[in-house]
Amino acid sequence: MGLAVAFAGQALAATAREIVAVADSTYASLKLLDRCRRLTAPITFITRLRLDAALYEPAPLREPHQLGRPRLKGGRLPNLCAVAEDSATVWRTITVADWYGEGERTVEVVSQTALWYSTGLPAVPLRWVLIRDPQGGFETQALLCTDLSADPQRIISWFVRRWQMEATFQEVRQRLGFETQRQWSERAIWRTAPALLGLFSLVTLFAHRRMSAGADVLRKTAWYDKRHPTFSDALAVVRKKLWAQEQATFRGSPRDTDTLKVPREFVERLTDVVCYAA
Repeated sequence: MGLAVAFAGQALAATAREIVAVADSTYASLKLLDRCRRLTAPITFITRLRLDAALYEPAPLREPHQLGRPRLKGGRLPNLCAVAEDSATVWRTITVADWYGEGERTVEVVSQTALWYSTGLPAVPLRWVLIRDPQGGFETQALLCTDLSADPQRIISWFVRRWQMEATFQEVRQRLGFETQRQWSERAIWRTAPALLGLFSLVTLFAHRRMSAGADVLRKTAWYDKRHPTFSDALAVVRKKLWAQEQATFRGSPRDTDTLKVPREFVERLTDVVCYAA
């Protein structure tokens, strides 16, 4: 996935909600950005911006009775890479609450509005945000937002939230078969996709309840030091709980009268392996 869509604001009617689309640099297209901002209900678009993008001042106002075509842009602005290296640039320190799932991260930012233009393409007004790490943990990067009034800290928080959504889709694809359905009907696919995402949410909630009760669900290996449970652990603990309550969960054929005693330790080990089999 390269694109994530979030709904901002209060729980109002669907037509009154603000739609925010967050994407990687693949979607940094002037045609797409211009189309989103010109909709009847404009979509706020946030994506990465090249440090050498051609940015300009807004076009000057036309004089009365001025002849000729209206200007699309004003004077050329310095490239963002030059702004980042300029000693006169004033950086502001902010703290991002959840930086790609790693907790709080302190970064320095600078932001302004500009016009992004390329010959033959629409001119798009935007707010750019430069981000740098005081500790030098990552290279200076830039984001753009089509909402000129958006706060830079809010823009960054929206963008890093994309990581959680992409990780969710990756887990659903790997563990629940999302995007690999074999239905021939398009309507069947539309029904299956929301059902799988709903199943992901149910498994996560059930596993969270078990973890909150003190259940040890974190499975580690000698070659991978895992500090937090993953969806594989959540899926395994839900399976194990359902299989342990077989009579209440599954209704199968009556059992034979012959009883075969199997050591409990062997059953537990076999169950644990099967839970992580897929």
